[in-house]
Amino acid sequence: MKQAETAPARRPDEKPGTAGRKRGWHLFKAENGFDMVFFALTMLILVIGLVCLLSASHAYSFYKNDGDSYHYIKRQLIFALMGIAAMVAVSFVDYHILHRFAIPLMVVSWGMLVVVRMMPPIANVHRWIVLGPVRFQPSEVAKFALVLLFAHLISINHKRMKSFTRGYLPFVAVLGFTCALVVIEPHLSGTILLLGIGLVMMFVGGTRVLYLALSVLLGGGLASYVIFVMGYEIERVEVWLDPFAVYTSSAAGKDLAWQTVQSLYAIGSGGLLGQGLGNSRQKHLFLPEPQNDFIFSIVCEEMGFIGALLIILLFILLIWRGFSIGIKAPDKFGSMLAIGLTAQVGLQVLFNLAVITNALPNTGISLPFFSYGGTSLLMLLAQIGVILSISRQTHRRV
Repeated sequence: MKQAETAPARRPDEKPGTAGRKRGWHLFKAENGFDMVFFALTMLILVIGLVCLLSASHAYSFYKNDGDSYHYIKRQLIFALMGIAAMVAVSFVDYHILHRFAIPLMVVSWGMLVVVRMMPPIANVHRWIVLGPVRFQPSEVAKFALVLLFAHLISINHKRMKSFTRGYLPFVAVLGFTCALVVIEPHLSGTILLLGIGLVMMFVGGTRVLYLALSVLLGGGLASYVIFVMGYEIERVEVWLDPFAVYTSSAAGKDLAWQTVQSLYAIGSGGLLGQGLGNSRQKHLFLPEPQNDFIFSIVCEEMGFIGALLIILLFILLIWRGFSIGIKAPDKFGSMLAIGLTAQVGLQVLFNLAVITNALPNTGISLPFFSYGGTSLLMLLAQIGVILSISRQTHRRV
C-alpha cells in the first residue's frame, strides 16, 4: 500500500491561519522578513547623529536661544521618535499600494513648490512653508515623489526603457520641470540632488547610456553658461577654487569664504583621533550654524580622522544593504523604489562630505541623520520604512 504523503508545512503568507498571524506580528523575527541588519544600521547611525548634534549645537543654541543649550536636540529627539514610529508602521504596509500615489504625490509636490515661492523669504530664499510652529521644505517631498514616480514608470515600461519616447523623454520632462521649480527658490543643492537621483534611477532602470551622456553634457554646458556668462553663483565658484585667497582679499571676501574656511580649520584641527567629544572650538560661533549642513566638520574636529572614517563606513554599509534589498526585491517596482531611496541617502552623504571638504562648492546640503531638521528626519525615517517593507515582501516571495 502506498504510504500517504505528508503535506508540507504551509507558509504564513499562503494561508492567513492563526499561527501565521502570530508569527507575522513578531516584528524582529527572521521569518517575518524584517531586515535586522538594515534596521540596526539605521538606528546606530541615528543615535550617533543625535549625540553629535547635541555636541555640535549646544554652544550655538545657548547663545541663540536665551541660554537654552538643548533647544535643537530636544526638537530633533521628538521628530526622531516620531520618525522611528513611522518607520516601523510603514514597514508593515505593502509597498505596492504606493503605485496609486505616484502621480498624485508628484502633482502635490509641484503645487507645494509653487506655493513656497509665495511664502515670505527666510534668509533671502523661498525654501520653507511655515504652518504655525512647524516649517518644512517642499523639496524634501519632491525627492520622495520623484523616486516614487520614476519607480512607477520604470516598472510599467521596463521592457521599453531603451526607447526614446518611453524610456527617456517622459523622465527628462518630469525631472526638468521639478528641478526648475526647485532652482528658482533658489535651492542649488536640492536641484543637484534631484538631478543625481533621477539620473541614477534612469541608468539602473535601463535608459540608454547615450541619452544620459548627452543630457549630462548639455546640462553641464548650460550650467557653465549660467555661472560663467550670466554670473549666477559665480561667487561660490570663486570661493571653491581658492577659499583662503578670497578670505584674505577683503572684508566682503572674508564673509563669503568664512564658512568654508572655518570648516577646513575644524577638519584639520581634528587630526587622527580628534579633540574629544564635546571639545570642538569651531562650534563656539566660529563655524556658522554648526548644527546644520556643516555638522560633520565638528564631528571631524571632535572625533578625528578615525571617528569620521568609522561613521562613513557605517553609511557605506547602510547604502550597500539598501541596494542589496533593491536587487533582491520581488518585482521591478520594489527594486527601483529601494534603489532610488537608497541612492538619495548615498548621494546626499557624498555631496555633504564633498562640500565640507571643499571638493564641491558650498551648496548647503544636509547630512542625513546628523543635520538638524525635524521634518526632513521624519520623512527620511519613513522612507527607510518603505525599504524595510520591500525586504518583508522579498522574504515572503522566496
